[in-house]
Amino acid sequence: MDSIIPRLGLALAIGLLVGLERGWRDRDAPAGSRTAGIRTYGIAGLLGGAFGALVQEQNGGVIFGLGFLGFALSFSWFKLREARRDDDFSVTGVCAALCVFALGGIAVAGDYQAAAAAGAALAALLASREALHGLLQRLSWIELRSALVLAVMTAIILPLIPNRTIDPWGGLNPWEVWLFTVLSAAISYTGYIAVRLLGSTKGLLVSSLAGALVSSTAVTASFGQKARSGEAPLPLAGAAILAAVVSVLRVMAIVLVIAPAVFPLIAPAALTAATVLAVAGSSLMTLRAARQEETVTARNPFELGPIVIFASLFALTTTLSAALVSRIGDSGLVALSAISGTFDVDVAVLSALRTGQHGPPPPVIGQAVLAAVAANAVGRLIVAIASRTLFYWLPIAIASILAMSAGLAVYLVTR
Repeated sequence: MDSIIPRLGLALAIGLLVGLERGWRDRDAPAGSRTAGIRTYGIAGLLGGAFGALVQEQNGGVIFGLGFLGFALSFSWFKLREARRDDDFSVTGVCAALCVFALGGIAVAGDYQAAAAAGAALAALLASREALHGLLQRLSWIELRSALVLAVMTAIILPLIPNRTIDPWGGLNPWEVWLFTVLSAAISYTGYIAVRLLGSTKGLLVSSLAGALVSSTAVTASFGQKARSGEAPLPLAGAAILAAVVSVLRVMAIVLVIAPAVFPLIAPAALTAATVLAVAGSSLMTLRAARQEETVTARNPFELGPIVIFASLFALTTTLSAALVSRIGDSGLVALSAISGTFDVDVAVLSALRTGQHGPPPPVIGQAVLAAVAANAVGRLIVAIASRTLFYWLPIAIASILAMSAGLAVYLVTR
C-alpha cells in the first residue's frame, strides 16, 4: 500500500462508514437540516487524508495541526447552530467528526491498518448507543464498583508490583500472584455479568449454573440444606452435579488461557468427566420438575474479601509447590495440588500452572491439574454427605465416582 491513492481511498472509506451510521440515525430529518451526514463525514475523512499527504510532502506536523484546528472550529460552529435550534446538548457528532478527520490523516501518513481498525471500532461504538444506554440503566452500583475495582487492580496496582521471585525456591512472584488473582476474579465477574444481561431467570438449573460461576462447592452445600429441609432431593442433586460440570469447564478455560501447552494433556480426561457429570445431572433433573416460583439472582462474585483470601492462599500454595518440587521432586506438586484442590480448585490449578516455568514438564503439571479437579470433587462429596440426606448425596457420590473413573481411564489411554 505504498501509493497515496489507496490510502486516500481508505481515509474516504472511514468517513463513509461513520457517515453511514450517522446518516441512518438521522434518515428521517429533512434534507439540509443536519450539519453532517454520510457525504460530510466522507469528505471529513478524505480531508484528513489530504492533510496527512501534505504532512508527508512538506515534512511538517504543523500543517496537520492547523488543518485539524480549522476543521474542528468550522464543524463545531455549524453543530452549535444546529444544537441551539434543536435544543440538543449531545456532542457525539462533533467527537465523531474529529475522529474521522484524525483517522483519515493516520490512514495516509501513519499506520493504515490501525486507522482502518479504529474506524470500524468507531462506527460500531456509535451504532451501539441503545445497547450501551440500556446496559447503564440495568447496572447497579455494586456492579459498577466491582468493575472499577477490577480496573484499578489491573491498570494501577499491577504495574507497581515487583515482577520477580522473592523466595529462596523461586516460586513466589508477587506480580504473577496478583495477575492470576485478577484473572480468576475477572472470569467470575464476566460470568456474573453474562447472567445479569440475560435478565431475571427462574429455575433450579439456572440457579446452579449461576452459582457455580462463583463456587460449585457452595452450590452443593446450599442445595444440601434445601434437601435436608424437605425439598425433593433428586432434582437438587442433579443441579449440584451440573454445577460441578461448570467447575470442570472453568478449570479448562483457565488452563487454556494460562498454559495452552498443558491443555491437550488434560482436555480428553476433563471433557470425559464433564460429559458423564452432565448426563447424570440432566437425568436426575428430569425425574421431577423443579420448583419455578423463585426468581434467581446471581450473586456478585467480585468482592474484596474473597479476593484477598484467594491471593493469600495462592501465594502460600505457590511457595509450597516450589519448595516441595525443589526438595522431593515432581510428585510433591501433584500431592500439594490434590490437598489444596479439596478446598479451592482455582488456587490449586493456578499454583500448578505457575510452576511450569520452574522445572516440572507439562505432563506433570497436567497430572497436578487433574488431581486438583478430582480432589475438589471429593470435597464437594464431603459437603453433600454433611447434609445427611441419603437421596441427595448418594447420586452425587455415584456420579462423581463414575466421572472420575471414566476420566482416569481416558487419561491412561491417551497419555
